[in-house]
Amino acid sequence: MHQLKMSGVHEDEKLIVLTQGNERLDYADAFMAAGMRLGAKMYHMRLPPVPPAGAWAVGQTGLAAMPDAVEALKAADMLIDCIFLLFSPEQMAIQASGTRILTAVEPPELLARMLPTKELRERVEFAGDLLSKAKVMRITSAHGTDVTYKLNTYPAITEYACTDEPGRWDHWPSGFVFTGGDDDGVDGTIVVAPGDILLPQNIYVRDPIIYTIENGWITDIRGGLDAELVKSYMDGFNDPRGMGMSHVGWGLNQNAKWHRMVPGEFPGGMGMEARSFYGNVMFSTGPNNELGGPNDTACHLDIPMRGCSLFLDDEPMVLDGDIAVKEMKHNFK
Repeated sequence: MHQLKMSGVHEDEKLIVLTQGNERLDYADAFMAAGMRLGAKMYHMRLPPVPPAGAWAVGQTGLAAMPDAVEALKAADMLIDCIFLLFSPEQMAIQASGTRILTAVEPPELLARMLPTKELRERVEFAGDLLSKAKVMRITSAHGTDVTYKLNTYPAITEYACTDEPGRWDHWPSGFVFTGGDDDGVDGTIVVAPGDILLPQNIYVRDPIIYTIENGWITDIRGGLDAELVKSYMDGFNDPRGMGMSHVGWGLNQNAKWHRMVPGEFPGGMGMEARSFYGNVMFSTGPNNELGGPNDTACHLDIPMRGCSLFLDDEPMVLDGDIAVKEMKHNFK
């Protein structure tokens, strides 16, 4: 109920819950019950199961062969996506129709612990406003990161785990802000340090990975075992566009934990907690079509990093892994 209220659900709205095969049917039941209590018109669209895709191929969904289903989703006020449509042409078409989308694929424990709040939304929106006005982002670290993103092309995107505006997408749980550099406007070095996280591998880095970026493209990846793992993963897509730079931003959710990726604690899901933890700086490689860019490669990595500093037009947003702007800070007790 709390989530749907935060997402503006009200009487007579049309909501569709989207699932696939036998996955997350309990989520669908819970959303259906909560929506009906709010007086919404609830529907459950269940797609047939698909074979495992192997590598995490973003943007590829079972809706691609079902244009009638896409049209039905475009007619809804809100879509609750329990299969993960992000980066797909189908999601973009649904959003363009005015349907707002909430993705919910993480484990129930994370959904409960990282419920959206008014405070989180205010902090993320404040950060998004600053990011939308900036022209240059610079990221540095004690490990040797020094990279500059020119910000003249793509919008600032906010994620605060609920969605109450037509055409807006969000992911529950979340809590961060991001954008993308100009297609030819990212230059420098990024050093992924021990303790930083590789997604979708869901592992902590053990030895440094050194990225060299020129004119928006990765020109070199070097290091030890983890660098070889990244290169092998990317080579598996046989798509040079995977070397492009994708989105970049920072985490603001105080309820997200960095340490929760260790074996025995990681509850499953897609690593949204790691993307959201307070003070992380995350850069991504591969597709930028989520931002409106031309790169729709399926080869995508997200890499949340600790201990970094991030500046917008020389003003600090994050300093050594801590939020530096009063309006974005959480009052830890």
